[in-house]
Amino acid sequence: MASPQTIRPQELQQSLESGEPIQLVDVREMEELALARLPYPVLHLPLSQSEQWMGSLEEQLDRQRPVAVICHAGVRSWHFACWLMEQHGYEQVWNLQGGIDSWSVEVDRSVPRY
Repeated sequence: MASPQTIRPQELQQSLESGEPIQLVDVREMEELALARLPYPVLHLPLSQSEQWMGSLEEQLDRQRPVAVICHAGVRSWHFACWLMEQHGYEQVWNLQGGIDSWSVEVDRSVPRY
């Protein structure tokens, strides 16, 4: 059974800044996204609204590009990343360790903590 790789906030930032074609997926709720967000383009797929985006997942995520999944603390994103690999066959999937909360502490203190 495949499992996602863990990526630290600093590693993700370096990869994004170097131009790696990473697809960022944020699985938090709308209210959470309004509180704090990454300064990069993000595909927002709130888990509570999966029935709305489930049918178009294949159109929204490119299998050939790596996917980094984000949530508040790294738990929901881990589960989503596992599901993405196990149920949909994505191979290059990373989970942001500690979520956006760790990003706020380790990379960009201007991103609010909640």
